[in-house]
Amino acid sequence: MSTLSERLHRGAATAPSQVDHARRLVADWQLLADLAFADLTLWVPLRTGAWWCVAQVRPLTAPTSQPEDLVGSEVDGPDADPFRQAHREGRPVTEGEPDRSGPSPRRREIIPVRHDGVVVAVLAKDTNLAVTRSPSTLELTYLDIAADLCLMVSAGTFPPEKLLDAEMSPRVGDGLVRLDAAGRAVYASPNALSAYRRLGVDGDLVGADLARVTRGAAVDGVAGEAVAAGIAAAVAGRFPDPMDVEAASATLLVRALPLQAPGAEEGALVLVRDVTDVRSRDRALLTKDATIREIHHRVKNNLQTVAALLRLQARRMTEPAARAALEESVRRVASIAVVHETLAGSREDVVDVDDVLDQVLPMLGDLTSIGPAARTRRVGGFGELPAATATPLVLAVTELLHNAAEHAFPADGQPGAIELVAERDGDDLVVRVRDDGQGLPDGFDPARSDGLGLQIVRTLVTSELGGSLLMRTPEDPPGPGRPGTEVVLDIPGAARPRR
Repeated sequence: MSTLSERLHRGAATAPSQVDHARRLVADWQLLADLAFADLTLWVPLRTGAWWCVAQVRPLTAPTSQPEDLVGSEVDGPDADPFRQAHREGRPVTEGEPDRSGPSPRRREIIPVRHDGVVVAVLAKDTNLAVTRSPSTLELTYLDIAADLCLMVSAGTFPPEKLLDAEMSPRVGDGLVRLDAAGRAVYASPNALSAYRRLGVDGDLVGADLARVTRGAAVDGVAGEAVAAGIAAAVAGRFPDPMDVEAASATLLVRALPLQAPGAEEGALVLVRDVTDVRSRDRALLTKDATIREIHHRVKNNLQTVAALLRLQARRMTEPAARAALEESVRRVASIAVVHETLAGSREDVVDVDDVLDQVLPMLGDLTSIGPAARTRRVGGFGELPAATATPLVLAVTELLHNAAEHAFPADGQPGAIELVAERDGDDLVVRVRDDGQGLPDGFDPARSDGLGLQIVRTLVTSELGGSLLMRTPEDPPGPGRPGTEVVLDIPGAARPRR
């Protein structure tokens, strides 16, 4: 399925600024469809003379008149005459007789979409005529505002230059206030009145200076001044960013848009949405996130303290085996501490495993103290993994690298090579630790091995990661001359992208 930008480029509007303008219109046109109680479709001219539909939206406030998907359809011949007229003359064109060929009669108006003085596309507004009832004051206000916005689309003053986050923007049904040229409310929908009452504003808004009322309801004077300034800016013809206004018992998201249609009465449209619960959840999540990161930071500090104590104890040991066991414990504890250090600096419960390994490998780095000289290199990337996966994985990898450095090479000091390879196999992660050492002993069975390091790896991989472990002689060892050993960890689901 092609993207909107690709579909727009197929038409005559190929300039980047024209494509961006059309994309901004589509990002914000749910507002227009809801106000007009109409389906909207965006059409661009093709070089063949036909017109091609590139986008479609249906109203949330009325029955659709276009139940079929029109995106990708073409119009040519006499049916395209209103499109050509609106494009050529740069003014809205209303078709004469209603179209009764579909499941319900509809009336179509073609609106030119202008950008920098050039008509780059046309907007077809299809109204379902099957709904026959006397319109209320609210509906008449909606239609009046929609007419102004359509004229602004035709004049090139709507949509705003900044792309809007449509997911968080207030909807028409959330609450609507229309302002006159002086910034006074001439109409407020019932939902808007309810939203302002939750802010602590009593009485009707009609006739009130909305900027002053909103500023007075805010508990934070600075935020209140900012919202009031945004409403005043919209009345003056500018497009301010949506802002929150917080009172003692509620929080409203306020979006103000100028209504500056040619030949029409100037003013502004203010949309409000009660986001009290949303902001409360946001604050709770931020508090929880900060708490979790603080916990990771303290765990990291405690683990580093444990590692330091073990290191001090190891230095006092006279028995070489006991000293070696304590030093291995220091390494294991330090590896886990690095994972928690990474989590303490992250806003999500994920770990960049490559970054962690880049910190852990230097701690193993003096592999010459473990065994003969060995060159270690990492191939491929692990990427970001959940903390529950990253911690046992990093510990298992460090154990395997340590074991390779300690046991793979003969004691004559001949240099060796160790590779850490990460590969993706669909949703699975395959990790290989390969060396060009002396290979596995005859009859060696990793499942029966009583080595502590291998037991730790086997437990972590099978129990914690739900994966499998395989030890074998590699087909292509990292260096020539010796058979080498390859340990393969197959971890299902570890490479699944984050959601």
